[in-house]
Amino acid sequence: MSIVVWVFLGVVAVVVVAAIATFNRLVGLRNRFRNAFAQIDVQLKRRHDLIPNLVETAKAYMAHERQTLESVVAARQTAVGAAARAAAQPGQPEAMRGLAAAEAGLTGALGRLFAVAEAYPELKANQTMLALHEELASTENRVAFARQAYNDAVMEYNTGRESFPANLVAGAWSFQAAELLQATESADERRAPRVSFS
Repeated sequence: MSIVVWVFLGVVAVVVVAAIATFNRLVGLRNRFRNAFAQIDVQLKRRHDLIPNLVETAKAYMAHERQTLESVVAARQTAVGAAARAAAQPGQPEAMRGLAAAEAGLTGALGRLFAVAEAYPELKANQTMLALHEELASTENRVAFARQAYNDAVMEYNTGRESFPANLVAGAWSFQAAELLQATESADERRAPRVSFS
């Protein structure tokens, strides 16, 4: 009879140790995708901080394009708010979709600004505008790389939480699925704004 008790206790111990290891693995994967989102957040803040300088530079030359400038400012405000909500809840589906939509709107507004700027030769030649445009293009590339790292981390986390027996631990401890940060804009809008100021 004591052998049966020892075997039972051994099985229980193995199950408990496996559950603890699985829980810790899921926590590590969740923290990894949250950290990856923090990198996106840093790049988005950088992007958002460049826009007021861009608008101020353009404002001096584009007095008749007030609506275009105001739409960029409004899109930036929407994107800043969406980024703050997403940073508070990384991976949460509604927050991620809201962020993707707000950033798509901002990208579209910036594209329209740069298209209108083509009609202003003095603005195209302005060194500040050139530097800001270059910085913005660089930031767009960094956002794309950070988004890819985030999506890879989310994929690993979601796969880990859905695999057996981790799905039992994930369900018991409420490890929710994380949402990928997908681009919602069209293929034309997905490209970083490209305008020649030469």
